Amino acid sequence: MKRIVLSLALAATALGAAACNTVAGAGKDVSSAGNAVTKTANDTK
Repeated sequence: MKRIVLSLALAATALGAAACNTVAGAGKDVSSAGNAVTKTANDTK
């Protein structure tokens, strides 16, 4: 029983860490896209 609980806890930790990295990466992508739009808008002024 302890082994099952430990395995589930480790799996949950791994998934949580992966989700954090995914969200951080998505945030950087959105920021990069926003910067590109801003640069394009400033270039066309």
